[in-house]
Amino acid sequence: MSVDIRGGIELPATIERVELHTSDGLTLVGELATPVGRAPVATLVTLHPLPTAGGFMDSHILRKAANRLPAMADLAVLRFNTRGTASPRGTSDGIFGDGLTERADVAAAMALVAARHLPNPWLVGWSFGTELALKYGLEHPIRGAILLSPPLHRTSNEELAAWAENERELVAVIPEFDDYLRPDAARLRFASVPDLRFVAVEGGKHLWVGETLTRRVLSEIVATVNPGALPLPTEWNTGLRNAS
Repeated sequence: MSVDIRGGIELPATIERVELHTSDGLTLVGELATPVGRAPVATLVTLHPLPTAGGFMDSHILRKAANRLPAMADLAVLRFNTRGTASPRGTSDGIFGDGLTERADVAAAMALVAARHLPNPWLVGWSFGTELALKYGLEHPIRGAILLSPPLHRTSNEELAAWAENERELVAVIPEFDDYLRPDAARLRFASVPDLRFVAVEGGKHLWVGETLTRRVLSEIVATVNPGALPLPTEWNTGLRNAS
């Protein structure tokens, strides 16, 4: 039977609940999704939107990446709640640190990636998560970072310019109608990173609501990390965990 890949559909994946342990003694809750029966070709370490505005590891683009991309693109997807953040998976220890103490949260996620020997890690930040990726990503052995709706509120000009001075790739996916940073302004802010891959998404909004925008965002992620898996399928024939 063939079903449309949309909404909350969950394609086959090996799902493991994980805990991350920070250098300041906190336990963060998370989930690791990997392809069934084969090794991933790359790893997405996802960083969720602002928790004080409702962001968490289940924010829909990150959840749909975990639900779909292990099967469709052979990717491992790590999601977790940063300190003080709650979701159905549970609540991480600690309190929100306004992007400062979360430095240790990013390090804890990368420690798990190293311990599990997960290949070719990429940071995928959304909104507040892009600030964490930009501020702390270069401290870790990543292939690069993918920024979804970056507001650039907490990232200094010096932190941004540092991405121009190394081999790590940087991709910015900017919605046409973003609430915080639209394409024209984003081009000016990112001018210090001349090798940036800049993707302006016509009709896009900060929250990427709707299947058309979900598919576009997931396709841009895969275009960066495993382009041989494109185009992503729109139907799936076998092995669904849940077609809700």
